[in-house]
Amino acid sequence: MSHKVYLDFPGRIVMVGFGSIGQGVLPLILRHIDIRPERIVIVTADDSGNAEAEALGVRIIREPLLRENYRRVLDSVMGRGDFLVNLSVDVSSIALIKHCWERGVMYIDTCIEPWAGGYTDPTLPPGRRTNYALREDMLALRTDLTARHPTAIITHGANPGLVSHFVKEALLQLKRDIGVDKDKPEPGNRGEWAELAQALGIRVMHVAERDTQVSSRPKEVNEFVNTWSVDGFVSEGCQPAELGWGSHERNFPRDAKRHDFGNGSAIYLGQPGAATRVRTWTPKAGPIHGFLITHSEAISLADYYTVLKYGDVVYRPTAHYAYHPSDSAVLSIHELAGRNWQMQDRKRILMGDITSGMDELGVLLAGHKRNAFWFGSQLTVEEARALVPYNNATSLQVTVSVLAGIIWAMENPDSGLLEPDELDHRRILDICRPYLGKVSGAYTDWSPLSDRERLFPEDLDMSDPWQFKNVRVI
Repeated sequence: MSHKVYLDFPGRIVMVGFGSIGQGVLPLILRHIDIRPERIVIVTADDSGNAEAEALGVRIIREPLLRENYRRVLDSVMGRGDFLVNLSVDVSSIALIKHCWERGVMYIDTCIEPWAGGYTDPTLPPGRRTNYALREDMLALRTDLTARHPTAIITHGANPGLVSHFVKEALLQLKRDIGVDKDKPEPGNRGEWAELAQALGIRVMHVAERDTQVSSRPKEVNEFVNTWSVDGFVSEGCQPAELGWGSHERNFPRDAKRHDFGNGSAIYLGQPGAATRVRTWTPKAGPIHGFLITHSEAISLADYYTVLKYGDVVYRPTAHYAYHPSDSAVLSIHELAGRNWQMQDRKRILMGDITSGMDELGVLLAGHKRNAFWFGSQLTVEEARALVPYNNATSLQVTVSVLAGIIWAMENPDSGLLEPDELDHRRILDICRPYLGKVSGAYTDWSPLSDRERLFPEDLDMSDPWQFKNVRVI
């Protein structure tokens, strides 16, 4: 496989955090961006990845970034024209973006992080611990629309991130197959994309993911095992379950709450996402129960595809993540819940010990004339290992999306704050496709009501299988 060098970057790249995603994205950066290893610096809180960084000739600074020291630490290694890649946990994304803008530095992250404890601080009401609240605080940085700040791309990993580009590709496929708006060109702005989704009759956007990677070493008692960041998964799993709330929904969940601030595109439930299961479907796995883990794309997709008329919402899809992680991670969540959401003493990321499996990550767009359409990536661990060192199937879907976001930002360096939905999806997918295994779509007749009531009667809305009332499983 020949590797294209996309551009020559004369500045420095500073990576904050060097866990599984940082270790996986570094060889991609060196492969596709013309930059000498000595112009890359890693700032990390622990010793993970020492051998990987040394093998690639990249310097590591071992010092955790805190409220008290982040300016000093970063100012010693970056300045105007440089790029900060934030792959950390417990470091405020908003603080880093503000500092980057003050210094003329571009920025990317994979999720919006608060300072340590912000996800689980019991002094904060649940509504302020949501990704909805974090996103509203982040978007508040867009106060001066005329200012040309250095590009700062937020939440651009696999999901959130890559899946937003899958949605647009899936909408275009549905447009061709269903024959809606045949005489109209491809949407060119946010309003046109939302109108296409409305014209197609999209009611639901699931981010439907099944990770089947297995290890030769079973999960042990008092250990959390995952195929990507344990800290990241636990922190988001302990946040309230939340989802973008569609205009077609007729049954408001009993334990749900609306926000009294922001644009109102999402709701949250009075329980952790890792304690909430939803029904979804992927082509390889078929029907599955996934965890309703809170993710920024659930809110940004519902917001981006909203159609307003005279200030009122006339169309908005329901959007949420439905995640079935590796079987080891499922056991880890079960144990975590039994410990009343107190982290296990040991944690392990599956990498070299994975013996088989794939990560099937895509979007399920449903409610239209052909019922439901899944579009995404089916990447095996064998393919991932052959493509890039220090990666498994899950991490590579994240790391190549980070790479694509970095390249897009370098090609568009003065674009200010952007979410994945606002980027050129064709450019991003052009960079990512060689690393995603099989990228394809599949139609299905499955719905959340398929084969229900086999054992017990249920209160179902048979007239509309895509109501959230029918999707949710506690």
